[in-house]
Amino acid sequence: MNSEKKVYILMITCTLFWAGAFIAGKIGVKEFPPFSLAFFRFLFATAIIFPIMIKYEEKNWKLKKSDWKTIITLGIIGMFGYHALFFTALKYTTAINSAMIGATNPLITSVLASFMIGERLGIKRLGAILLALSGVMLTISEGKLEIIKNISFNMGDIIMLLAVVCWAIYGVISKKVMPKYSPLIITSYSFLVCLIALVPFTLFEKPMEYLPNVTWKGWVSVIYMSIFASVIGYLVQQISIKAIGPSKTMSFINLVPVFSIILSSIILKEDVTLIKIVSVIIIICGVYLNSKLKVNKTKGIVKKG
Repeated sequence: MNSEKKVYILMITCTLFWAGAFIAGKIGVKEFPPFSLAFFRFLFATAIIFPIMIKYEEKNWKLKKSDWKTIITLGIIGMFGYHALFFTALKYTTAINSAMIGATNPLITSVLASFMIGERLGIKRLGAILLALSGVMLTISEGKLEIIKNISFNMGDIIMLLAVVCWAIYGVISKKVMPKYSPLIITSYSFLVCLIALVPFTLFEKPMEYLPNVTWKGWVSVIYMSIFASVIGYLVQQISIKAIGPSKTMSFINLVPVFSIILSSIILKEDVTLIKIVSVIIIICGVYLNSKLKVNKTKGIVKKG
């Protein structure tokens, strides 16, 4: 087995871990308030990833003073904003719905990049984006026209869509510091900023009142998200980007909603309706087409995938 195939296997495993985060999150929000769940996830993740970063980055792991503003922005919007909204969304919607909406991240990133850093969408790319968003609309409306007319979408689906926007902004802004630092360094410091930002919100949720009642299932969900979905997920992604490039790595995200549907039906016993199956196919097709289309160059900036 050549090295490229090994990377493919690693990335498939990685997407399985990310899909599992939606299941673990759904279990976790039953025992932790949203901010507290995010806090404990990043408490463990930061404690693990920082020593790894220091070991492998050696003397290059310290940030320059001029880059702290960007890193803080990444931590607040991308990590804090995304996960606070993500865990809140899971209180009101299913793991399947949140995973399918989350699959639109590459598309929303493309749209934001066109406004924020001057990337041109083009007709074909815009068509791919609209195709995927139609899948999202089908998901949150459950295929019922009257819901669209009355704009009475599931609140959790709307919150999840806002979470994806936060993550997309993270992806666009990170381009400013990517040439200076490795993904491991950026991710580690983003984790740290997120953890610090979560402290006051976690204290507001009065942890001493609910912590004594948290079961082993709640802690297992936190540890799973910290180790497998966060630390291992990001490190494997970094290895993949280095080995096969960002475009091919991004395409593996298309597998997340597929694995989420399988895991949700087995573990959470969530219903897998025909509408959900059709929706995920539409979303995956849109994301796949978007990742394959070549981006037009504007202002010397190119975005892959």
